[in-house]
Amino acid sequence: MDTKQLRYFLAISEAGSITRAAEQLGVAQPALSLHVKTMEAALDTQLLIRSKSGVVPTEAGTLLTQRARAILDDLARAEDDIRTLDADPMGEVRIGLPGTISNIVALPLIELTHHRYPRIRLNIAEAMSGFIGGWLDEGRIDLAVLYAPSTSTGIVSELLLEEELVIVWPGNTECLAEMSLAGLRDVPMVLPSGAHGLRKLIDRACASLGFMPKLALEIDSYVNIKRLVADGYGASILPTHAVLPETQAGTLAVSRVIPPGLWRGAWLVHPERRPATRAKEAILSLTGETIRTLHKDGTWAGARLPRAR
Repeated sequence: MDTKQLRYFLAISEAGSITRAAEQLGVAQPALSLHVKTMEAALDTQLLIRSKSGVVPTEAGTLLTQRARAILDDLARAEDDIRTLDADPMGEVRIGLPGTISNIVALPLIELTHHRYPRIRLNIAEAMSGFIGGWLDEGRIDLAVLYAPSTSTGIVSELLLEEELVIVWPGNTECLAEMSLAGLRDVPMVLPSGAHGLRKLIDRACASLGFMPKLALEIDSYVNIKRLVADGYGASILPTHAVLPETQAGTLAVSRVIPPGLWRGAWLVHPERRPATRAKEAILSLTGETIRTLHKDGTWAGARLPRAR
């Protein structure tokens, strides 16, 4: 196998279709199909399961996809390191961010990167933390900021910040400035689903007090959670910064959780052993710098630097 075959196969696997991969690569579909058949013959195994809706990798194809991605990434890094040895870092860096972090971090990070390292291209992927963690394990992204440390082998997690979670009410509610989570025992709640990291944290916190949240609605969208709470469907628990515009406008009201409060961390997560380009090292540093600056200037409302552990 050569790098062209690996690149073609990776494009097919990720596109889920030989036709779409051919369009992306600018290669004729018959030629791309022949490449796959040649690889399957050389390896003496089926790599793709073909159907009318597209293609899905077999177990062997999945293994080849993972190895091809790693090989091509390593080759690109080697070329980049040599090419930019005496110049500013350049190349693409892929970073994953949950939506609430992306809303705060993405634009300042892009602006700082453009100012410091104009030859670096940032590719920011936004999704739920669980998806982002999977992308990191698979090598689809280079680094991420997540709300929990990674449990995967070979992944480094650095706690950058802790953000406060508050109880959120409709704006016309006469709520307490501070209260215990136990006061939510019989309150209908609008919460993200059980797959969401925030929901897991809320469930654990309530379970420690001997109850589980009383669900009114489940929805995996902070924007819609806020709208539903404002419309009176129930209370919720969200980060301070996520509800700041609404509390200032009076459409939502908040109660802080009595000390020690309810907090969650923002972790900078990246592979420990995967070779890193100078561009990736630069973005790792800029991401930490950006988040610390957002805390210092008050943009990341309700946040604190990590306490000694």
